[in-house]
Amino acid sequence: MPLTLTYLGHAGFAFSDGRHTLLVDPFLTDNPVATHTPADLRCEYIALTHGHSDHVGDTVTLATANQATVIAVFEICNFLAEHGVRKVEPGNPGGQISTPFGWVAFTTAFHSSSFEGRYLGMPCGLVIRMGDTTVYHCGDTGLFGDMKLIGEVYRPDIACIPIGDRFTMGPALATKAAEFIRPKVAIPMHYDTWPPIAQDPARFAPKGIDVRVMKPGERWQYGR
Repeated sequence: MPLTLTYLGHAGFAFSDGRHTLLVDPFLTDNPVATHTPADLRCEYIALTHGHSDHVGDTVTLATANQATVIAVFEICNFLAEHGVRKVEPGNPGGQISTPFGWVAFTTAFHSSSFEGRYLGMPCGLVIRMGDTTVYHCGDTGLFGDMKLIGEVYRPDIACIPIGDRFTMGPALATKAAEFIRPKVAIPMHYDTWPPIAQDPARFAPKGIDVRVMKPGERWQYGR
């Protein structure tokens, strides 16, 4: 079963197996590179890597409009519930949540997580199993050695890896991360949204791994 990926810009993606749609980090409003608005998107699930505003983004609006379930760490789920989100599935690094399309697992990420000064738990990466495809969305993170272990355990087909530098890895460290993870395809993300994270994706060049550079709004189908 093929998986359709839509790059929403920054670190945001929509993943669909034709029956279910999961959004990850849907930051659209105030995103200068986004081509979608919240009204353009339909989903049953939303997963968040951490609590920064450029990742939580339009989650409350989308979850309310679609009656979608939000998958995130415990503190983010509590925060969203206070803002009217009725369906939440809390977890934490090392945990896994079953869904009708497969599952979502939380991994470690090295970053921070807060919203307007409020602590929102551990930042995470997400491993998503949808249909026959496994995706590792690294979240916002620096390079760490256990990326190799995550790759060995989950064997992702696709890895979405930040390359913007300053707040995450830059292209050189992201290249090393991809070589640790060893996905079939690596997609660079979290760059070119604003001048401080402007990067040339051609500098993201892991050996032996296909790199798919996606433009905001672009759709791509993986698998058969």
